Amino acid sequence: MNEELWSGLIALLIRILLMLFAWIAFSVGLYKVLRKLNVKRAGTAWIPGFRYFSFGKALGRPVEGIFAGLLEVLYFVLSLIPEPDNERLTLVRALLLLIVVITLYIYRIRLFLRMIEVFGKKARWILLWLAAEWLAMLIFGFSKKLQPALSILGEEQSGEEPSSGLETGRAPAHLAASGLSVNLRARTVRDYGKKRYLLKDINVEIPNGSLVMLLGGSGAGKTTFINAVIGYEKADTTILLNGADVYADYQNLKYRIGFVPQQNLMRGNDTVQDTVRDSAEMRLPTGIKRKERNERVREVLGQLGLLAGDRGLVCKKSGGQLRRIAIAQELVADPELFVLDEPDSGLDGAIAREIFTKLRAIADTGKIVIVITHTPDRVVDLFDRVIILAKDSDRIGRLAFYGTPQEARAFFERDTMEDIVVSVNRAEEGGEGLADHFVEKYAALTAVREGGAA
Repeated sequence: MNEELWSGLIALLIRILLMLFAWIAFSVGLYKVLRKLNVKRAGTAWIPGFRYFSFGKALGRPVEGIFAGLLEVLYFVLSLIPEPDNERLTLVRALLLLIVVITLYIYRIRLFLRMIEVFGKKARWILLWLAAEWLAMLIFGFSKKLQPALSILGEEQSGEEPSSGLETGRAPAHLAASGLSVNLRARTVRDYGKKRYLLKDINVEIPNGSLVMLLGGSGAGKTTFINAVIGYEKADTTILLNGADVYADYQNLKYRIGFVPQQNLMRGNDTVQDTVRDSAEMRLPTGIKRKERNERVREVLGQLGLLAGDRGLVCKKSGGQLRRIAIAQELVADPELFVLDEPDSGLDGAIAREIFTKLRAIADTGKIVIVITHTPDRVVDLFDRVIILAKDSDRIGRLAFYGTPQEARAFFERDTMEDIVVSVNRAEEGGEGLADHFVEKYAALTAVREGGAA
């Protein structure tokens, strides 16, 4: 009997130790993940309930985080209640525990799937989480290769009223009548009743015929900036496109702006020609004749090297051809401003360079082409200018530099564009943490230039 008792006690102790190890390991991993997501109160990773509040909010899923947190607290409360003597009450308690555990498990899966998405990884990572969630969280928390790939809106990702006292770029005395003029004073959002700053004081003037590279540190607001410029998301800004106010006359100006997202938005069972023709019918003026529209489609297909296989199905095309088709869908409307979000994503060097060579030719026709890319150095020689955004100490996206690539290397004292991005990236994200320094340095340079011009 004593042996059975000791065996039972040892088995119970081992089970408790394993559960404690899994809880500690999961909490450590979650703490590191919250730090990667720029959560200031990452210590909540050790507090049952509250840790899921922080986790969900940092991932842009506050509702799921709240429910997961409440369910975890409820689970602990039910677990601490002694088992009642009444058989019916015992059954009710067991049933409640089962419902809470299953529901909590579902919400945790949803949060982890969202984390996988934020880190830019494939959904199959969920298999590791299902096998050992503590191990999955440790890997995401400690691996330097796993970094957030999406800019998530949350309390910790955007700043409140700026407090650092940074001197930033001044608004231009006048906006140019030609090209693209951007005087972005602020891009803010309301989060739980608080005003949050995503971007502040970004002023650039881009001449027609320019191919511009948009770079920035992690979460610096590149996509947010682009969305504000093209009018997709409104900001406190004045934007002129060849003298026309984009915000004041958006219904007309939106047809003069082309935007190619990362995803290829087209039907695989359509031919290349039909795909571009459908775009032409939607984007070109309704009064244009069919012959003229078809001529424009053929002109664009020829410009992008797609004529030879224009009768082939989209689903049969290579990655590089798909990107050119996506570009053709927007280019067919003959936009004055052309914006592309990572057009080289997933492409090898030779194919990517071919894409950028096409974009260089498009810019040379007098258009403004702005490109976000994460592999800048293999094509930087094709670009006229580079915009570099950085997240300052208040976690607000600022303008750290605007000029030619050659000027950028001299300004940052770095040999490559990638090294420049590293210099403004936050230290906890593998960078040098010099965003404030370069934002102020560029502001001083701008002031000197304006003083000289005056």
